[in-house]
Amino acid sequence: QECTRGPIRPAPDVNRYQPTYATCSGLRCIDAHKGELHSLSRDIWSNPEVAGNEKHAHDRLVRFFSQDQTWTVQSHYKLPTAFRASWGPVGGGVGDPVLNVGFLCEYDALPGIGHACGHNLIAEVGAAAAVGLKAALENQTELPVPVKITVLGTPAEEALGGKIELINAGAFADIDLVFMAHPAQQDASFHPCIIIEEMLVKYYGKASHAAAYPWEGVNALDAAVLAYNNISVLRQQLKPDWRIHGIIKHGGEKPNIIPAYTELEFYLRVPLLKDLCDLKAKAEACFRAAAGATGCQVEITFPTPTYYNILPNATLASMYESNGKALGIHFPEQTASFCGSTDFGNVSFIVPGIHPFFYICTDALNHTEEYTEAAGAEKAQLYTLRTAKALSMTAVDVVCCPDLLKKVRDDFRLAKLKQK
Repeated sequence: QECTRGPIRPAPDVNRYQPTYATCSGLRCIDAHKGELHSLSRDIWSNPEVAGNEKHAHDRLVRFFSQDQTWTVQSHYKLPTAFRASWGPVGGGVGDPVLNVGFLCEYDALPGIGHACGHNLIAEVGAAAAVGLKAALENQTELPVPVKITVLGTPAEEALGGKIELINAGAFADIDLVFMAHPAQQDASFHPCIIIEEMLVKYYGKASHAAAYPWEGVNALDAAVLAYNNISVLRQQLKPDWRIHGIIKHGGEKPNIIPAYTELEFYLRVPLLKDLCDLKAKAEACFRAAAGATGCQVEITFPTPTYYNILPNATLASMYESNGKALGIHFPEQTASFCGSTDFGNVSFIVPGIHPFFYICTDALNHTEEYTEAAGAEKAQLYTLRTAKALSMTAVDVVCCPDLLKKVRDDFRLAKLKQK
């Protein structure tokens, strides 16, 4: 479609994309930088770093934005491997409140199998979409509000809840909208993901010789096995969209020693926050019953922050899907079932945003060696940059049309009310 020269014109219909010269400038910019973007992604993919240790990825992304001096870049922003790159504000009137549009980059890998969740591509999408939006806006003089672009590097999604730490540190306090996208097996403008809570359970018993005088011992492994079985029995009574799964992390030292200490790690997943208290209470009852039956002491802790479900935003999802279709993205009528969790859910409770999923030319499943290979393949680039373009186009639609921005904010408030 041919671009129309002139200032940005707002799309009159949320469901119908109207191309503009500015938006086409953004798309051309992404294409012009595709070599650098691929190099960025490939470099992160080739040097996988687990949660909290993403030093190389952090430095690489900081260098990417620092090469353009119009970006203000803060390395080690609030967390050792987080960063912040900002541009603007531009447009609007004197004294008008600034609309700060955020793009999020993830870049941590999984232990042992590298970028099997494609976080190198998430980093590339965030960087590309931000660069595209900047190109779309930088020469515009008729924006209805002053617009600023902020890219946040958000480490440690896989284990430590980096976004939650950044929320608590105030990193999102001045951001009005957030955009990111996650690789998967198909394209989807929205998938809710679910809440996850980690439980660490420790049993303390008493060691003794297992053959000579076992009656002197208190068997912590028996408590762990009973707890595991209690949870297995509980599953029959759980709601269909509740999940609980775990492992025995430590089961003893030697077969001839009654185990004095055992440790289990479990994940609890539910679709809504109001369900979490019920499932936690049921799980705790299982763990404490095992302690009572064996005479062990039990310690139950929650070592990591709770990852919330993602709040929907119908307006953003509709615009993203419309823009994606204009670029050739196919959105199945029925999306595949997915029960993953992400700390972006917590972000979606404080800032309106969107977290679509995108196909990368593979049917391999996330968190597998096959997906690691696909995330580093050149054929993933078409789909990755196409997704970045759709995010950038959606951001343009929102910033140039106050009515759309109001709808986005109304959707956000309504979604939060429905969680209560």
